[in-house]
Amino acid sequence: MLESINLTTLLIYGLPFLAALVWYVATHQRRGREGSARLKQAVEAGLNEPASLHPVIDPAKCLNSRACVAACPEDAIGIVNGRAELVNAAACIGHGACMAACPHDAIRLVFGTSKRGMDIPTVNPNFETNVPGIFIAGELGGMGLIRKAVEQGRQAMESIAKRKGGAFAHDVVIIGAGPAGISASLAAKEKNLKFATIEQEDSFGGTVYHYPRNKVVMTAPVQLPIVGKVKFGEVSKEKLLEFWTSVVKRTGLKINFFERMETVKPDGQGFVVRTSKQEYKTRSILLAMGRRGTPRKLGVKGEEQAKVVYRLIDPEQYRGRHVLVVGGGDSALEAAVACAEEPGTRVTLSYRSEAFSRVKQKNREQVQNAEKKGKLKVLLSSNVEEIAADSVSLDQGGKKLKIKNDAVIVCAGGILPTPFLKEIGVQVDTKYGTA
Repeated sequence: MLESINLTTLLIYGLPFLAALVWYVATHQRRGREGSARLKQAVEAGLNEPASLHPVIDPAKCLNSRACVAACPEDAIGIVNGRAELVNAAACIGHGACMAACPHDAIRLVFGTSKRGMDIPTVNPNFETNVPGIFIAGELGGMGLIRKAVEQGRQAMESIAKRKGGAFAHDVVIIGAGPAGISASLAAKEKNLKFATIEQEDSFGGTVYHYPRNKVVMTAPVQLPIVGKVKFGEVSKEKLLEFWTSVVKRTGLKINFFERMETVKPDGQGFVVRTSKQEYKTRSILLAMGRRGTPRKLGVKGEEQAKVVYRLIDPEQYRGRHVLVVGGGDSALEAAVACAEEPGTRVTLSYRSEAFSRVKQKNREQVQNAEKKGKLKVLLSSNVEEIAADSVSLDQGGKKLKIKNDAVIVCAGGILPTPFLKEIGVQVDTKYGTA
């Protein structure tokens, strides 16, 4: 009788436990296989080198809680051999949500890798560089976290306010209208400084504007000058940009869009900042621009036309038109596919090399599918020679081509600001996997 009771108890309590154990092991193994496959795919595609601030996970401390996997909006972290690992490094943008989520303190954020260095300008605790009067805040200084960039912009302006004075038209010129630049501008306005904020593009938000994802993580409250404390949990890129727009309108903040900085020259105790539109004499400068730099141009005749742009904003605006996309990276492929999906749009993708190399497999497959459906024409080994009002001339392996064209989208990357920093005397250190 006792043996029968023990057997019944074992069946009642043991079988569910065994089932749960089997499910756990199977799930664990499946996640491991998925993570390993994604890592292998990234390595084969040449996408396993992070472009910015990124996490390094200590395998000795990682206990496979998967908190970092769940916290990463870019899906850049996976499980490999029972431990978390960066399996999609190219997608990582360094916001640090993984480090904040890890319950075991197994993650630290670093710049560069042992194979690929990352140039970071040297700044003092008050955000001033080795050149007195030139300050840096935000992404250019290696800070990918939005909330930290906001704080840096505000704190840098506190230091700049102490330097005001002298016969200068401006106390400070703020270059860049991303989170750091907007925060700094609000602080300058709050302190009644004479300032100007310039932005080379047509919108604020900085790198946030270019995020190809659905959510941005801000895990702690931020203190915005004039506005006060603002708290975000998980917020979409669009909602965040709407917030910046409302802040600018509410505070009457002036930002000079479509104005690109060209040179910075010393001028006594201050500087002369020459832009694409005018000249500013200023006591101090805050560099709050991103690391993407100035868009790389093709350098061909006709490129100055309004129909030539350097990023895709809204595919719908190209509906029913002849579009040429130039470039061979993920941004170019994504732009070409997005435009090709619009009704009546005829898209040509031009790339100077023989094949797409450092691109995501998903983008490669989407281009192939669009090409098979006749929505997209790919011209490899081709170069743009001239852009006319209603056509574009190309050279493809010595063969001259002329195609009808209404719009050109150039996705050829950007010219990094490192040479500019060195030119004006700012010290730059190269980090190889260090903080």
